[in-house]
Amino acid sequence: MAKEHIPTYNLKTSRAVHREPVQQDDFGYNNLPENRRIKGFELYSNHGMRPAIGPLRSTFYRMGISMRGTADVQLGLEHYQHGNGTVNFTFPNQLFSKYNLSADAFGYYLLFDTDYLEELVPAMNMATEFPFFGFHGIPFFQFEPAALQQIEFFIVRIHEELQGDKAGREKAIKMYLYLILLEARRSYDRQQLGSDAHLSVTMLLVRRYRQLVSEHFLVYRQVADYAALLHVTPNHLNRTIKDHTGQTASDMIAAMQLQEARSLLRYTDLSAAEIAYHLSFNDPSSFSRFFRKATGETPLDYRKAYLGIASA
Repeated sequence: MAKEHIPTYNLKTSRAVHREPVQQDDFGYNNLPENRRIKGFELYSNHGMRPAIGPLRSTFYRMGISMRGTADVQLGLEHYQHGNGTVNFTFPNQLFSKYNLSADAFGYYLLFDTDYLEELVPAMNMATEFPFFGFHGIPFFQFEPAALQQIEFFIVRIHEELQGDKAGREKAIKMYLYLILLEARRSYDRQQLGSDAHLSVTMLLVRRYRQLVSEHFLVYRQVADYAALLHVTPNHLNRTIKDHTGQTASDMIAAMQLQEARSLLRYTDLSAAEIAYHLSFNDPSSFSRFFRKATGETPLDYRKAYLGIASA
């Protein structure tokens, strides 16, 4: 099946996926008049955000900051829980989910297109300058109090620029966004999050395997494929993953397939049979057994339940 069937949202099409139909909040881009909107950039608070998002892909970058409360985030194979002062980053074409927002949860999130900061950071250099926007970086971490305070200050200034009509507002918004990312990078560096020096050879292998599966699971579907990429034997890779995670290497590939299946069932009209072939199952019944074993329900029951919730 052609890859274009994978549900991938741009800024224009994603709003209905992450925002409730009725919006009361006027922060940032929310309820912003058309003539004040900025091409390629959006800012929101979590007021008015849907309680569950994804699994889905987007064509843009995302930065989410938790000021208080908790929420669960799934980025590829990695699960994280937001707390006070945590931040998560996603980049184009990455599988992303957010759910289980606590009643007291409050935070902000910023969305921007790949070329939005081109004048300041060429798109090809984004993951180099800001490593949390890449498969090899750490996409979730805790801000120190001073860094969090500074970043919130810049977010509020972006909100003020969006609401106003001062000269140079669009350039100012880009500059504030760059300063937010720069502050995040400095916090990242202070915490030495990009260093693998503290990891054993074994844990480096586990981390790299997770990253490769998250990135390539639609192309490489066998453990042997990843073993070749990692220059180890399939048996060594299987044993290492099992010993350190409790899962088999195949389990991790299946976990990404399951996320992809959920995304396709939620956000497309593809039949279960089409999804089965897209995920390289031999036949629809094999896919149905796989999905039911993992979730306790058939693909169609899962779709019906989600659509019932979404339309309620």
